[in-house]
Amino acid sequence: MNRAEKKQWIDETSSQASGAEIVIIAHYKGLTVAEMTELRRNVRAAGAGFKVTKNRLAHRAFAGTKYENVVPLFKGPTALTYANDPVAAAKALSEFAKKREKLVLLGGAFGETVLDKAAIQQLASLPSLDELRAKILAILSTPATRIAGVLQAPAGQLARVFGAYAKKDAA
Repeated sequence: MNRAEKKQWIDETSSQASGAEIVIIAHYKGLTVAEMTELRRNVRAAGAGFKVTKNRLAHRAFAGTKYENVVPLFKGPTALTYANDPVAAAKALSEFAKKREKLVLLGGAFGETVLDKAAIQQLASLPSLDELRAKILAILSTPATRIAGVLQAPAGQLARVFGAYAKKDAA
């Protein structure tokens, strides 16, 4: 990697991380290419970004950003995950880490708050944004369906009464 490529990588990583709500750092040592591909696919499906980092370049990329406090985590073979939906990214990584023990979550940051492995696991146990929206819609739509049922009940009773009279007249 020449200087121009390094500069581009630093700028790109810095802008991606600065625009994200959460940053999670993990060790990936021992994962095969197929496993890394599966991990990247899972993370992208969660709406997050994933990249293998060069530690010295990551130190420079995070210098002066709101995630400067995670720089000490960049030791060894590290990968960086960044996302705007913190729960979805944490879920994708923690589910993969449960299946493959070679992926080790080190920590991260949510805004300026530093997260350890336990905090990321707690974040992963929360319902995602889509799940919360579905629950809210279910709560809001339940009274409407009950009102519709109540309003339809008299019409149904009238229909049954008319049906009974029709049967009585036919007999």
